[in-house]
Amino acid sequence: MKEKSTSLTIEEKELFMQEAIKEAKKAESLQEVPIGAIVVLDGKIIGRGHNLREESQDATAHAEMFAIKQACEVLENWRLEQAQLFVTLEPCPMCSGAMILSRVAEVYYGAKDPKGGTAGTLMNLLEDERFNHIAYVESGVLEEECGSLLTNFFKQLRDKKKLLKNQQKD
Repeated sequence: MKEKSTSLTIEEKELFMQEAIKEAKKAESLQEVPIGAIVVLDGKIIGRGHNLREESQDATAHAEMFAIKQACEVLENWRLEQAQLFVTLEPCPMCSGAMILSRVAEVYYGAKDPKGGTAGTLMNLLEDERFNHIAYVESGVLEEECGSLLTNFFKQLRDKKKLLKNQQKD
């Protein structure tokens, strides 16, 4: 495992995660699963993204992918070696792969993903020394707030489906 290499304070981590939460709320306003991500370099946000899978009908339209792409465009470089990525939900295999390939230095996430998380829950791709790059990973940054976004979204979705089902019966 990569040693703790972060120089960020708790306050800075929470501030940046709040920015990722803002992105998640953008997704939610579009009826997308509320996941948001940002990429930070030298204390500045250089990439932002939120889920757009439903709107785009693209399985790869994840928050992290947009944030990484924007950061690479800003830097005019595919390498994000000194960058930190903040995301509200533990990354999936695809997004962890993109973080490895873009050489993101540090990854901070809020809520764990017991069904698809590959930054420590199901497996840990980001700290697997068999890859040519490993990232420092820290979980639980504003975990409750990040988790509540998802829990509330899916509860509302279930309630809406239940209401529609009951209306169809009548």
